[in-house]
Amino acid sequence: MKSPYYFTLDLRVLDHLGINLYSNAAAVLSEAVANAWDADAQTVKVDIGPAQIAIEDNGIGMTLSQVNERFLWTGYDKRAHEGETSSRGRAFMGRKGIGKLALFSIADEIEVHTSPGGKEKHSFRMKTSDVRRAIQEKETYYPTPVVFDGPDKGTRIILTELKKKRTATSVPALRKRIARRFSIIGFKNAVGDFFDVLINGKPVGPEDREDLRALEFLWEFGEPRLLASECPNLVKRFVLPNEVDPSHSDWQVSGWLGAAEGPKKLKHDLAGSLNGIVVFARGRLIQENILDKLNYSRILVSYLTGQVEADFLDLEGEVDIATSDRQRMVEDDERYVALTEFLRRTLISIQDDWTDLRNETRGKQAVTEVPVLAEWLEGLPSSQRKNAERLLGLIRSVEVEHEEERNQLYRSGMLAFERLRLREEGSALAQGPQLTAAVLLPLLSDLSTLEGSLYREIVKVRLQVIKDFENLVDANEKEKVLQKHLFTHLWLLDPGWERATGSERIEKTLKKDYKAFRPNLSDRESKGRVDIRYKTNAGQHIIVELKKARRKLRVDELLEQGNRYRTALLKCLAAQDIRDPHISIVFVVGTPLYEEGDPGGHEMIEKTLNAINGRVVHYEALIDGARAAYGDFLSESAKADKIDRILQKLQ
Repeated sequence: MKSPYYFTLDLRVLDHLGINLYSNAAAVLSEAVANAWDADAQTVKVDIGPAQIAIEDNGIGMTLSQVNERFLWTGYDKRAHEGETSSRGRAFMGRKGIGKLALFSIADEIEVHTSPGGKEKHSFRMKTSDVRRAIQEKETYYPTPVVFDGPDKGTRIILTELKKKRTATSVPALRKRIARRFSIIGFKNAVGDFFDVLINGKPVGPEDREDLRALEFLWEFGEPRLLASECPNLVKRFVLPNEVDPSHSDWQVSGWLGAAEGPKKLKHDLAGSLNGIVVFARGRLIQENILDKLNYSRILVSYLTGQVEADFLDLEGEVDIATSDRQRMVEDDERYVALTEFLRRTLISIQDDWTDLRNETRGKQAVTEVPVLAEWLEGLPSSQRKNAERLLGLIRSVEVEHEEERNQLYRSGMLAFERLRLREEGSALAQGPQLTAAVLLPLLSDLSTLEGSLYREIVKVRLQVIKDFENLVDANEKEKVLQKHLFTHLWLLDPGWERATGSERIEKTLKKDYKAFRPNLSDRESKGRVDIRYKTNAGQHIIVELKKARRKLRVDELLEQGNRYRTALLKCLAAQDIRDPHISIVFVVGTPLYEEGDPGGHEMIEKTLNAINGRVVHYEALIDGARAAYGDFLSESAKADKIDRILQKLQ
């Protein structure tokens, strides 16, 4: 019985399979190069001009029946009709029979000139507009014959009416991108012949592979194949297992994975981003980047590039795994799943080794670039130098805007390493069976010098804070800015208060419940105060009040305010069962008190405020006192120890 159902295929599929399938010239030209390989060509010449692109090969060419029954037959399965290999024994790259349609992606007019040799020559023109007209009228499309202008044997394709946006890539960029899409260009292949691609007269070769030049570390599958000359910046190379799945002995890979010195090395103006792993089957690209499919997100990812040749993805008799544009694969195929799992396991296996290698290499670079670091390394016990060098390498790997910042990182890293080193040595000594003065005294000496170096670092930072504070005062900044700066660095008032901390709960209680920090003041009095804060330090309760820099006060005003603060704080602390607390009250002023101009005024002010354990500090005196307290330490250090001498050279 005749079926009532019927299946049809509209010529509009050409829009999807050719005209709109590819988006860049490199992918389109790769299809033409692959066709030349399948035609047993040994040379492919690609000439790119402003108005046309010509692709010519010296392959077997086509007869009239081959033109109609193969080239113009969309969907012609070369392997089903011709077998798996060419007459020269090359494994066919083509399979779907739609690659030639890619030419319509970058040109609206295509001429084909082909000859199998001898007198038989064929040439015709295809135009996108004519194809679309045939589609609209549901007719068979007949290309237009033209005068032959091709090789005596082989095929010449001429593309005109170019789509400018898709062919805007420069010739040098195309050369580099074509080089990265094939593994057989410029090499003697498995059947003993060469396959050369020339773009505007210049052969494409390994020198166009910018990814090879970027390699610092290299891992090759199965056996070493890359020449040292191809990887001029290589530091170290390794060999990895190449068996993808033990249950499938023929599922093996070749190729390599590589790590660059830094992510920036994988960004190239012409070649584009090299940060990815391309996959090849039968010598041509089958997936542009499989790296983002590996579910692997450690830092190594940003440094990776690579090329994996996995011919098992395209074995004879197996289902076609490539998508229509041949730039990625069907992701639920078991071969693809096995490959991604294998590559992920491989990355996990090399991650830690790469980290150690990178830090070790950067450490050597750091010592070469900053010779003073070698002086520090030489002073360490030999058992600890390798770890110290790796630390320097880690710092060397950090990207900084200015190299002075890296020197600061070296300083901090060295001090941290010394501290950990001495702690470990002390712990080991304490657990040892015999502890003698001969082994203990050098350790104590090292601890003392390290402590001095650490304190000197702290002092230098504090002197900078003092300078910043002084600049705020000199610039007549608003008191709110001074207030924030002072309360953040309370050691400016007293070096012993370096670890003073606040207590928001008590401060809020004093303000709200006891109204100690917001008494009934006149407008003039309110404007004369900046802020009040409560702090604690080692059991001491500190109240600090900042006054307006230009306000002139009397000591009895301060005594009255101080008494009110003290009484309220005593009640607040008593509610928390804190008895006999030590309370200090500090008034920071910018203008001398009225009494300071009287004979004996300073003594009288001090005696008056002693009743509440209070004192007055002037902005200028605060700055001078802090600078003297910390500056004297630096200037009066009896001698600079070994570590400090090295740190001084890293200024």
